[in-house]
Amino acid sequence: MTTDQLKNKLQELHQQLESTGAVDGELKSLLQMLDRDIEQLLSKSANATVAEADASLTGRAQELSARFAAQHPQLETALRELAQTLERMGI
Repeated sequence: MTTDQLKNKLQELHQQLESTGAVDGELKSLLQMLDRDIEQLLSKSANATVAEADASLTGRAQELSARFAAQHPQLETALRELAQTLERMGI
């Protein structure tokens, strides 16, 4: 998995968020934090320390995916794919 693929998944998620109706404020905030953390990770140089420090991103994306599954199933797929991408990258 490359950073370009991760960026594409993030872009897909943003597009789906824009086309979705109202999203719960708490979930939206959690998504924004996850997005910001991923963007920060992508701006850092790739090394083992970064991957270890940010290992929780995959878990957070998976947790958000599960929460969205009930309320916004169309977003759940994009979040699940994002989590899988992060996992394949070792993040």
